[in-house]
Amino acid sequence: MNRHYFVTGIGTDVGKTVASAILAQALGAYYIKPIQAGDLDNSDSIKIGNLCDDSVTILPEIFKLTSPMSPHAAAKIDGVEITLEKLTIKRPNANLIIEGAGGIMVPLNSNGLLLIDYIENIQLPVIIVSRHYLGSINHTLLTIEILKNRNIIIEGIVFIGDENKETESIILQKTNVKMIGRIPIATELNKKFIVEQALKLQESWN
Repeated sequence: MNRHYFVTGIGTDVGKTVASAILAQALGAYYIKPIQAGDLDNSDSIKIGNLCDDSVTILPEIFKLTSPMSPHAAAKIDGVEITLEKLTIKRPNANLIIEGAGGIMVPLNSNGLLLIDYIENIQLPVIIVSRHYLGSINHTLLTIEILKNRNIIIEGIVFIGDENKETESIILQKTNVKMIGRIPIATELNKKFIVEQALKLQESWN
């Protein structure tokens, strides 16, 4: 049975793209980031393609926005509107990783559409990426609470960085969400690191 997941972070710059690369590598999956805002010459899709081996297939973005800002604002600058209909993805008969943009409450257009609405619409289980920093407990618990309030299935959580027992235990205890794995901060981010971490993730993820 094919495994399709939506990957979201508790905020920006928490390691969501690296985690998505490792998850896609572990599953030998198709990967897509529907909305890319800014950095088009070195997009997350390009990064994933460079970091993963040939078992991962990169699908093209639906929206390639020129400005590195919230999708709703970037889309307005480019004269396009992001809608649920336009975000429709033809899902492959294979494993699939969909990477979100920012956190789950990021606005996608000026008419009130949020990323959480898109997640709810596609009805895929969510993998949450949480990086340890002052305030990350609050951000992680808020993310999980909102997902649960929408009755969205949470596959589990991936922690980024060195083990922090106090932070991790209170999050897991409070939410009853399972831990999929932990990804260390890479001293050198390359294909070797991604493949090694994918193998470790395969062992811890069941």
